[in-house]
Amino acid sequence: MIEIAALRALVAVEQQGSVVAASEAMGFSPSAVSQQIKKLEKQSGVTVLERHGRGVLLTDRGMALAEYGRRILGELEELQATLLADPAKPSGVLRLVAFSTACRGLVGPMLGKLGAAQAGTGSRASSGPGGSGLEIRVVAEDPREAVQRVATGEADLGVVHNWHSVPLVIPENMVHEDLCLDTADVLLNSAHPLAGRTAVEPTDLVDESWISTPAGAICNEALLAILAGLGRVPDIRIYDPDFSTHIAMVQQGVAVALVPRLGRPELPAGVVAVPVVNPMQQRQVGIVYRKTMTASPSIRHVVRLLQDVAAGLEVD
Repeated sequence: MIEIAALRALVAVEQQGSVVAASEAMGFSPSAVSQQIKKLEKQSGVTVLERHGRGVLLTDRGMALAEYGRRILGELEELQATLLADPAKPSGVLRLVAFSTACRGLVGPMLGKLGAAQAGTGSRASSGPGGSGLEIRVVAEDPREAVQRVATGEADLGVVHNWHSVPLVIPENMVHEDLCLDTADVLLNSAHPLAGRTAVEPTDLVDESWISTPAGAICNEALLAILAGLGRVPDIRIYDPDFSTHIAMVQQGVAVALVPRLGRPELPAGVVAVPVVNPMQQRQVGIVYRKTMTASPSIRHVVRLLQDVAAGLEVD
């Protein structure tokens, strides 16, 4: 009989592309994953992996077995999330992945709500093995990585953003729900000639020096898109992933920055935010989770809390 753990190892190898990457995603050693693969080959009577250079590839029968494995694991997850879960008592561990400003502006307040609600009922916001309550573990990742983690089962719920100019691809096995619309402003030093304007257009920004998130990040691509219609490329002098650094550089007068409002701290003296129009720079913030988890009491509970937080924001 084929064991679920062995199937899970094969599916992880297929999704991650190697035994080493699969072991990192599963939290096991590479030898432990290899042992599960060998066990699967013995149980099924077929070879599922073959050597290719320094790595491995799935055989045709391995690919077919992995496809069956995904379906079986999905049905098992759906069973555990629905029929075996108490709809009135969300519990267990929920792995959440969100981009940095959403961690500050959405996830933090949501955890506060969850902790207050569980304290009011006598349970704990974070419970150990065998305890009651819902434990949430958070990892900060950009949306593309978050989608990948949720799609492959490394995480259960993702908070992502989708710029209108830079679409985010959502796999077929996932559900996307909108949370809020987040507007990005251009941050300027108060001595900048544009600082007194009520709004600016892309044509006003062609000669500016910028600080940006790293090349390839979605917010960096959104910045590039602002001037793309004018046939220009932003003059990016500084790359840094932390918007707090962007604000500090603007305060020093060395660059301008495109910074969303969600999770943005109060701007210091000497820094002003000016909206960009024609077009406005906005991103749709949403939640993603696997379709097999649609009826999960824990997922539904956290989604409702995030929706409550989002409803009280002023970011659009």
